[in-house]
Amino acid sequence: MAKKKKRKFEFLRKKFPMKMQKKLVMLFMAVILAFVGLIIRITYINASSGEKYTKIVLDQQQYDSKIIPFKRGDILDRNGTKLATSERVYNVILDAKVLLSNEKKQEKIISETASVVQECFGITETELRAALKEKPESRYIIMKKQIDYDTAKKFEEMDEDNENYPLLMGIWLEDDYIRSYPYDTLASDVLGFTSSGNVGNGGLESSYNDILNGTDGREYGYLDYDSSLERVVKEAKNGDHIVTTLDLNLQSMVEEVIAEFNKEYEKYDETTGRRTELGSKNTAVIIMDPNTGNILTEATYPFYNLNDPRDLTSFYSDEEIANLENTTNEKTGVNGKIEALQEIWKNFAVTDTFEPGSTMKPFTVAAGLESGKLTGNETYVCGGSLRVVENAAPIPCHYKDGHGTETIQDAVANSCNVALMHMASAIGPEEFCKYQKIFGFGEYTGIDLPGEALGILYQAEDMGPIDLATNSFGQNFNVTMTQMAAAFCSLVNGGNYYEPHLVKQIQDADGNVIENKDPVLMKKTISEKTSDMVKEYLRAVVEYGTGTDYQIEGYDIGGKTGTAQKHPRSENKHLLSFAGAAPISNPEVVIYVVIDEINTDNQSNSAYVADLSRRIMEKVFPYLGITQIETSADDVPAEE
Repeated sequence: MAKKKKRKFEFLRKKFPMKMQKKLVMLFMAVILAFVGLIIRITYINASSGEKYTKIVLDQQQYDSKIIPFKRGDILDRNGTKLATSERVYNVILDAKVLLSNEKKQEKIISETASVVQECFGITETELRAALKEKPESRYIIMKKQIDYDTAKKFEEMDEDNENYPLLMGIWLEDDYIRSYPYDTLASDVLGFTSSGNVGNGGLESSYNDILNGTDGREYGYLDYDSSLERVVKEAKNGDHIVTTLDLNLQSMVEEVIAEFNKEYEKYDETTGRRTELGSKNTAVIIMDPNTGNILTEATYPFYNLNDPRDLTSFYSDEEIANLENTTNEKTGVNGKIEALQEIWKNFAVTDTFEPGSTMKPFTVAAGLESGKLTGNETYVCGGSLRVVENAAPIPCHYKDGHGTETIQDAVANSCNVALMHMASAIGPEEFCKYQKIFGFGEYTGIDLPGEALGILYQAEDMGPIDLATNSFGQNFNVTMTQMAAAFCSLVNGGNYYEPHLVKQIQDADGNVIENKDPVLMKKTISEKTSDMVKEYLRAVVEYGTGTDYQIEGYDIGGKTGTAQKHPRSENKHLLSFAGAAPISNPEVVIYVVIDEINTDNQSNSAYVADLSRRIMEKVFPYLGITQIETSADDVPAEE
């Protein structure tokens, strides 16, 4: 008898009847369908809203993000020496969340970390714990700013020493930059300084702020879908450099002379030795290349420290500073200390206006010659004063006894007010005012410094005979130093008015030239013929006129002195000035010197500005290599 074949899974059929099997199959199919439906749904969600949910997930992850600061561009002198630069420093950052992450070892971690930050940065444990208590969830707390490289290096060595400092954590260093001025007070008004956030305050720092600034970068850190740390770095773009027309050595020479000169007239407290009075309200010097408009030196006293621009201790006592802090100007609403700082920070050569005095006389003569109202052959008689308007008081000459009969050259050489008033009368208000504008008075020069003033001039229709007369010798209208210097350059260089400027080149962060600032010829003021005649008159001033004290052996100098009584006249305050060029036949350099209210009883004495000007010229002319006078055989002393 054949053995009956046993069916596979017979036992299952016995345990699960057919009805039950059908139910199981249906359940299985339902699960499969549900799974397929889930896949379809997930696919749909991912396609339609995947990005949204990804962000939600990633927002719940731990992120790390930090700014990579840019380096502000340097300000260089014409030879590439850094006048302003940015030095790398470091900020101490506390990650509170990391420091508090291990509850079991929290106290030991805080204690060890506190001892390190105390040793390296002077941050006390009390300060550290206070920060942790205030912001326990924060990943970024600035504990200290601007630590130097040596300090940062010491900390990093300790941070990497896991053997001795295994629990040091939650402290890291953030790169930053601080603006630095290697020469402290040098060219303070020209350079200006920066405030927080790389914002230029005054000078070139302000006028070239956008060029000097770069763009911050950023480093991002995040966990991806696989919980792997990913970092994305957007590099910072550093600022561009500016190369100035300034000469560091020349600037240093001039400022040294100005400081020495003013020190002779400063007043000091005998007990404390502190300076109580300045040598002058302002002393300023501009040295220019008359053939390009390049400003080689612009120095203004009093100087201030660019590395600590808000320090008033060299100008005021502690008591005076306290009073300033508690004082408010009723008219402006500005705090007294702020006003004091603004006064110190201003650039007198650009922002202040004043009556030019007799340095204006060559311009009056030039206007007369160029307009054809004067021929150059005129003579005038000076009796010590001139009555311009009948029944009005006569206007005096500075030489009350009168100069007698004078040519135009003599009138300029002797600085005769009477002769100049006669010339102005011949020129007339319309031509006189026209040439004031041609020479750039009452207009912006275009100098690349902020805060330039315009000055105050008469309009021809408003100018009466007395106004014209006093304007002819530089009174009753206002100019700036920059206007005078630029105009004087055109007076002696053949009539070419160049825009005065302080920046000659822009370089990228790697030192590659991206822009050259070429000289800009703005206009023609006078003809070469007129310029040549005026230069002879200026030479006469120094040879035999009021400027004989400006003679320097070996150099052919021409120029004009000026003494202006300031308003109100009753206070008897004066501004002294000298505008000169060398060699006067073909000028290579122009120098303009102003002393505003020298600290003496007799401010009108022109000997003060002569003394200062000579000191400067004797020092800088050899350095600049100014062409000297060729000595003839007749000038050589005979051998005994």
